Amino acid sequence: MVTTTQLDHARAIAGAVADPEVPVLTIADLGVLRDVGIEPETGTVTVTITPTYSGCPAMETIRDDLHLALEAAGFTDVVIDLTLTPAWTTDWMSDEGKQKLTAYGIAPPTGRSAVRGPIPLTLAVKCPRCSSLRTKELARFGSTSCKSLWQCEDCLEPFDHFKNH
Repeated sequence: MVTTTQLDHARAIAGAVADPEVPVLTIADLGVLRDVGIEPETGTVTVTITPTYSGCPAMETIRDDLHLALEAAGFTDVVIDLTLTPAWTTDWMSDEGKQKLTAYGIAPPTGRSAVRGPIPLTLAVKCPRCSSLRTKELARFGSTSCKSLWQCEDCLEPFDHFKNH
């Protein structure tokens, strides 16, 4: 029989796994962690994750890190399911995760993603260092595909911006 305490423990362990590309974020902060369940009869822990975009190279590392963390916590039978539906959106990121991005020097996504409707326009991105809105995009893709490269015209510092999806 699975207890609420066991399920809460498994969720806490899974949720604490760090994103390998932005290590100040957990997969729960990022919204990549979609579900954690325990099969009552077998005790199998099933974790469902969704990549920030299909083909994200971090998913293999996240899968391995989930296995290691849960097994270290005493869960011996762990299954990691990767799902692409529904597609990940920056709307799934926690407010705490967005604050962590800013503190880390990455401009967090703003607003809500357009699921069905107009294509969102980014008019200004606030510099995570000096909070200036006088910024410009240098490259559509930054250090990873889910980020773009920007520069502040006031403090002149380059920074990543986590794109709205």
